[in-house]
Amino acid sequence: MSGRLSPRLAEILESLPLTPKTRVLEIGCGPGALARAVAARVPQGFVLGIDRSEKAVRQALAVPVDPATEGVLDFHVCQARDFVRVAGEAPFDLAVAIRVGALDGRHPAEMAATLKAIAGALTRRGRLFTDGGAPLREIDLGAYQ
Repeated sequence: MSGRLSPRLAEILESLPLTPKTRVLEIGCGPGALARAVAARVPQGFVLGIDRSEKAVRQALAVPVDPATEGVLDFHVCQARDFVRVAGEAPFDLAVAIRVGALDGRHPAEMAATLKAIAGALTRRGRLFTDGGAPLREIDLGAYQ
């Protein structure tokens, strides 16, 4: 599945600490290429891609479902700062956000609200990875839990 990814996204995929049961929240999923590749790596887990763009989510949902990832992958339109898990839904083990403006530090109030929402979606040991590292950096969510 990573053959369809750009070299940059393939490197990001390889850097994520995934296990077959990992629950992943992708923030700013765009048309879903990374989310689909992650879903192929977590056959007993789950991947939810969210994006504030209805157009991007429509594009993600328009891609035919790979039988290997059926039931493992979903997409929703949502701003990261507004994300709340559905009642009864298990928390996510990790979140990944690539090129998400709310997390680039230019808007501190937006960043704080977004980090609080992400922390609320994750397990107590949940981890958030963003671009800006080699290739990823981890953001400590301790202050937001």
